[in-house]
Parts: sequence; structure tokens; C-alpha cells
Amino acid sequence: MKPSAIVICGATATGKSGLALELAQRLNSVIISADSRQVYREFDIGTAKPTPIEQKLVPHYLIDICDPTETLTLAQYQEKAQALIKNSEFRVPPLLVGGTGLYIKSIVKGLKIPRVSPQPELRSQLQSLGQTQLYAFLCQVDAIAAQKIHPNDEVRTLRALEVYYVTGKPISEQQGENPPDYPILQIGLDCETEALKKRIELRTEKMIEAGLIEEVERLGKKYGWHLPLLNTLGYQEIKQYLAGDFSLSEAKKLIVVHTRQFAKRQRTWFRAYPEIEWFDADSTDLLDRVWQRVQDFRVCF
Repeated sequence: MKPSAIVICGATATGKSGLALELAQRLNSVIISADSRQVYREFDIGTAKPTPIEQKLVPHYLIDICDPTETLTLAQYQEKAQALIKNSEFRVPPLLVGGTGLYIKSIVKGLKIPRVSPQPELRSQLQSLGQTQLYAFLCQVDAIAAQKIHPNDEVRTLRALEVYYVTGKPISEQQGENPPDYPILQIGLDCETEALKKRIELRTEKMIEAGLIEEVERLGKKYGWHLPLLNTLGYQEIKQYLAGDFSLSEAKKLIVVHTRQFAKRQRTWFRAYPEIEWFDADSTDLLDRVWQRVQDFRVCF
């Protein structure tokens, strides 16, 4: 059978997981996570990872595939997700679900990604030179990449130099797109700003009630408080609360503020892609409307 896929994307707290769970059960399909934090084991509550019960209802893939001390590169994610989509055992389209825009773009656009894993020693040597010197090096070895990277963007500058020194070829020559030859339906969920704020506030409260504080405390003791994942949304604020930097009430407020800021960036990212078909997350007939669109999509191939 020819591969195909259905994407469910949008900002955090818009109900992507719930909708996907309903659709997957109707289709007798599977869910492929497109969330850059849900790939890590033990980071459950703060990442809104599907519960064990939900994972029993529908098979979930690319969840809990890395230890917190490991790093999953975009290239590795893309390779795993593409292989799952092309899995001939799936008789219906798998659902690619999440809010990590780059993960989804790597699949729907077929991003060409240099297969160069992070090089800690090389990066450390480069960083010691300072961003001004690093950017000057990049201008010399890859002027095309330098034009697309802000002079103060150390992360992308380091990555471009890392790829160049490992492969001997400019990163600009190794990037591009190779769109898949199979059909992909892209469904986006969104809602009014005030409604999204209430959703985020409610989800934050539920995470606290579900044991987010205890989760952060356990992870900090097990892996050390400098673990990078503990500096991500939701975990960092609770870590600071546990350190006595501010009260739990203040931590909750900060999680809401930072989540809203993150959601705004996600909305901006996804709105840049006209192929995404948008649905109101608060519509009373959301499931029926999306289900009809999915049925129309399946008839076309």
C-alpha cells in the first residue's frame, strides 16, 4: 500500500492529543508523537505525555525512546518517523501528532539534514573563541549560511561550523527539501487567545495536581539539577520553586506566562504554512468535522 499520513498540529493546550486519540480509535490507526520532549523517559507530567491508559487504547510511537541524559537529533527523529509512516503493516494512515514545528516540517517537507551528531569537544573549542570570531569563520567557509544566520545566533553558528569541520562541506550545500511522494493531510487546531489562556491555566493546575512537583524533585535528585531538560518549560519554574526562589503560586503564574509565550511562537510558526487546514478547537462538532475531512482525504488515494 502507498504510504500516507495525517498531521494533527497546533499550539500547546489546544487539544491535539485528545482529538488524535479519538480519530485513531475510529480509524484503528496509530499515533506518532511529534513532541521533542516526550521522546525522553521519565519526563511525563510536565510534557503532557499520553497516560498509560491512553497508550493502551491506541499504539503510540516515538515516546520514551531516549534516556534524559541522551540527545535525540532532528535527523534521528526524521529517520524514525519516516520509517514508521512507510511501515506497510499500517493499513490506514498513521497520525503524526504534536506541537514541535521542526519535527513536523522535517517530515512534511522532507528536510535534508546533515547526518552529523553533536561534537561536544569541537563545540567547546569553538565556543572559547567567542561568537564574533566564530561568525567571521562562518562567513569565510560558508557565506550562504552566514547570510541566513544572525551574527549573534551562537547556536546556529556553532552548528554550521560543526557540520563544516566534520564533513568538509558547507552546511548550505547539505540542506534543502525533498518532499515525500505520498499524500499528507495537515490538520491544525487553534482557538481564541483568551480561551487558550484558560486552557493553559487549567492544564497547569492539573499538572500540579498530578504530581509535577514530585516529578521534578525526583528527576533532580536522580540526574542532577543541571540536567538540560530540567531547564525547559514547566520544569524550570518548579525547580526554582523547590530551590526557594519563589512561592508555588508564583511558579504557577510563571508557567502560565511562559506557556502562553511559547504558544504564541508555535501559532506564528504553523500559520506560515498555507497547506495546514485549521479547525476551531472549541467547536462543539470538531470531531465530526475533522472526521469528515479525514474521510474525504482517504477517498482521494
